[in-house]
Amino acid sequence: MEFDLESQPEIVQTIAGYAVQFYELALVWLLSPAAWSQFGLLILAYVAAVMVARRLQPMLATLLDPGENDSIIAQARRFVAQFLPLLLPLLAYAFTAIGEGVVRSIFDSGAVISLGKRVFLFLAVRALVSDIINDGFLKLLGRFVLIPIAGLYALGLLDVVSVKLTETVVGIGNIKFSMMSIVRGLIAGSLLFWLGQWSNKQSATIIAQKEEIRPSLRQLLIKSVEFGIFATAFLLLMNIMGINLSALAVIGGAIGVGLGFGLQKIASNFISGVILLVEGQATVGDYVELDGGEAGTIVKMTARAAILETYDGRWIVIPNEDFITTRVVNYSDSGSANRYEAPFSVSYDTDINLVPGIIEAAVAQMPDVLDAPYPPDCELRGFGESGVDFAVEFWVNGVDDGPNKYTSDVLFVIWNALKDNNITIPYPHRTIEVSGELRTRSSA
Repeated sequence: MEFDLESQPEIVQTIAGYAVQFYELALVWLLSPAAWSQFGLLILAYVAAVMVARRLQPMLATLLDPGENDSIIAQARRFVAQFLPLLLPLLAYAFTAIGEGVVRSIFDSGAVISLGKRVFLFLAVRALVSDIINDGFLKLLGRFVLIPIAGLYALGLLDVVSVKLTETVVGIGNIKFSMMSIVRGLIAGSLLFWLGQWSNKQSATIIAQKEEIRPSLRQLLIKSVEFGIFATAFLLLMNIMGINLSALAVIGGAIGVGLGFGLQKIASNFISGVILLVEGQATVGDYVELDGGEAGTIVKMTARAAILETYDGRWIVIPNEDFITTRVVNYSDSGSANRYEAPFSVSYDTDINLVPGIIEAAVAQMPDVLDAPYPPDCELRGFGESGVDFAVEFWVNGVDDGPNKYTSDVLFVIWNALKDNNITIPYPHRTIEVSGELRTRSSA
């Protein structure tokens, strides 16, 4: 077959050249007894794989089924069981490889059966991506990276594409990269950082379950493990891409200069965050109040700042440096109790000697009020304009706001206790004195 393609673009000529080569190869295979024998062996290998898979797959499924057991061995068996859909294409690949050895020993040729073997491997990869991988990122990577690579390998074009990518060089300034190193870096980087994220999540879960470790120290360990995992992933990626790690010394020097000038606050906040995690003076779950008036529960601590959530749902980002350089009140450090007071008044007609005992007994019966470090204490505070002023002090574990309304509940108890004992709660009275004679005007 000859076509005059000199006037066509280069890409058309290249595609036409490959098409002619495939046509000639197919013609040779159709007319060759060795090729027909290889086709026969391919069919035989596939039929044998189907028969073996039908008998072997139910047996393996029963053997690997752990039932409701949730041990480590059971989890490993479940993990292996999910790869059973690969049994048929892998058996076909194995039987075809045996047939390829036989054919090459007889005919000294095995191009057809070798193509079939690679096709079976492609089918295995396709089943892996579509039926087994459930993670969204890995499925996307398999669909657009792994399957195309397996397809190029099945067609025998993987080496050709690899050479082309290696020979194609791109540059950024004085730095030169081959397209192969960029592709390899993208693939390896995606896998490494996905693996880093997965391992970081697993390690964070394990560390968070260690209740004997102080919460702030757990946070520090989680952050340290996260930094170590991603630093290792970054160094491995640089090595895979062929970048000389000694060049990082120059980058490190530039970062040092930047920290000395423009990044002082970032460095200060990072170091302050490490100090906070080590000392444990404030950690996730604590209710804190800063000198500037910011108050809330710490819901997250990052390398740069702590995030407070107020009881009205707002999030406040506080730089870590503020926890070191300013005064911070921690209302819930290490689960310590807090003292509050509820003021009230009684009428001047009341026998005030009875009030402390009544109120202390009523408040002590509340489930949230503690007996230690001190039980409820009712104190006389003064003599007001309308009544005698008292206040009851009580201790609770928690902050009197948000879901906990301790003072409000105590005031309800005080009201009911005073009513039950016929003690009057005063309200303001005013006495008006009128001097002189009252005169009334009569209407005409």
